[in-house]
This record gives sequence, structure tokens and C-alpha cells, in this order.
Amino acid sequence: MLAQWYGWIQLVHLACAIVFVGAVTFEVLIIESFHAELGAQGMARLEQLVVRRARRIMPIVVALLFISGGMLFEVRCDGFACLGSRFGMLLGLKVLLALGVLGVFMSTMWASLRGRMDPCRFRYTHRIVLALMVGIVFLAKAMFLLA
Repeated sequence: MLAQWYGWIQLVHLACAIVFVGAVTFEVLIIESFHAELGAQGMARLEQLVVRRARRIMPIVVALLFISGGMLFEVRCDGFACLGSRFGMLLGLKVLLALGVLGVFMSTMWASLRGRMDPCRFRYTHRIVLALMVGIVFLAKAMFLLA
């Protein structure tokens, strides 16, 4: 049944990935460049505003991203049947990186809710997530080119 919805599921997955990767890329490449101009207090305020907005949007985006990813995994792998192939090994690595992103994301949201999101943690968690997501995007393309 999921197979007939594959295109729509893939569209949701890609749209959520674009929003998530785009937001983190913007934070790392653009917002971090404001440190010199805004100073520590200004930067802390800006990051507080970003986190407040992200707290409303990103849990939905991330939930849809992982739900649609799980559905795509089920359609492409029929459970875990494909994991012995080159495609499956690349997909498995992609899933591990995605779980790493989820762990960092959840840790960041938890720290934010508890008031423990300082500028240093904000900066480094976003850099880690960006690096993991670059790996995921590379693997997403490599799965189909190298398999």
C-alpha cells in the first residue's frame, strides 16, 4: 500500500529535508557571522529568538522527515531485506547519520527547554548537525549512483 504513495512520501521527505538542512545551513553560515557585530549579548538575544521560532517549527519538520524516511525505508527495503546490498549498506549508514542528527536535535531541544542553550552550545551543535546532514545528502545521492 505504501508503494502507491511513494512519490508523495518522497516529496514530503525531500521538502522537510530542504527546510531542515536549509535552516541549519543558514544558522551556521549566516547567523554565526554576526558575532563580531552584535557582541555576546546581542548574539545571545538573536540565538534566543531563533531557538524560540525553531521550537515551534522544527519538531514538526523533523517528525515528518523521520516518519517519511521510515516509510521510504519500508518501501525500498521491504523491511531489512536490502541491507546486504551496496544500496542497503549506504542506506544503513545514512540511517545511522540521521539517528545522530536526531540525537543532537533532541539534546538541543531539551537544553533549550531547560534554559541551558548557551551561544557556544548553539554554535557547535549546529555545526555538528550540518556536518552530519552533508554526509546524509551525499549518501542519499550515492545510494542511487553507486548501487
